[in-house]
Amino acid sequence: MSETRSDGELLRAVAADADRRAFEELYRRYAPWLTARMRSRCADASMVDDVVQETFLAVWRGSARYREEGDVAGWLWRIGSRRLIDGLRGDGARGRLRQALARLRHRDEVSAEERVLAGVEHGDLAGALIRLSPELRAVLQATVVDGLTTREAAVLLGIPPGTVKTRAMRARRQLREALA
Repeated sequence: MSETRSDGELLRAVAADADRRAFEELYRRYAPWLTARMRSRCADASMVDDVVQETFLAVWRGSARYREEGDVAGWLWRIGSRRLIDGLRGDGARGRLRQALARLRHRDEVSAEERVLAGVEHGDLAGALIRLSPELRAVLQATVVDGLTTREAAVLLGIPPGTVKTRAMRARRQLREALA
C-alpha cells in the first residue's frame, strides 16, 4: 500500500533530492490540468505542449521555486502562463494571428473558466457577468481570474495594454452598475 504524498512533500523532494519519482507524480497530477487550461488560451497545441514541458522543466531544474504560499496549481499556472506569454511574444504577428484564429474557431465554445464565472451564485453576479461582452469578460478573466498584469494580458489577448486597461475599467463599471 503506497502513501500519497502532498504537493508540498513532492516539491520538497524534487528540490532537495532531485527525486525523480516525486517529480513524475507531480507531473501526472498537474500536467493534464495545466495542458487543458493552456489550450483554452492558445490554439497551437504544439506550443501548449512546449509550454507545459518548459513549466515542469523549470520545476525540475529548480529555476522555479515554490515558497509554500498558495496552492501548487496556482503556482504552476503562473509559471506556465508567463511562459505562454513569452512564447506568444516571441512569435509576434504569427502568435497574434494564431490567437485570433483560435478565438474565431472557438467562439461558440465556452471555456471552463467562463462557466465558473457564469455560475457564481452570489447575488446577481452571475447575471452581471453573463451580460458583459466577451471582450470585457476575457479581460476580467486574464487579469482577475488568472492574475496576469496588464502587459501580460495584452500579449495573451493580442490587444494593446491601453485597451486592456480601458476594457477592465468598463467591465468594473458595468458590474458595479449591474450590482448596485
